Amino acid sequence: MTAGERPYITCRELLDFLHLYLDGELPAGRRAEFDRHLSVCEPCRRYIREYRGAVAMGKAAFSPSDPPAQAPEELVRAILRSRRG
Repeated sequence: MTAGERPYITCRELLDFLHLYLDGELPAGRRAEFDRHLSVCEPCRRYIREYRGAVAMGKAAFSPSDPPAQAPEELVRAILRSRRG
């Protein structure tokens, strides 16, 4: 580490502000600290990959979608009726 260079942030610090990092809401200097940490910490890089995957799956689970083409018509009608209350 050179004179004036901050020590790496900890894994805990990274996790505390992860949502801001992923949303692009960290100030440039703080983001640089995160990027610096991630350049040397494989467990945090893996965690972020898995976190992003989990968020994507969660969003996909709640996104509206059309029923599969092979769904029985009677089942589709029953579901639509139940949604109408």
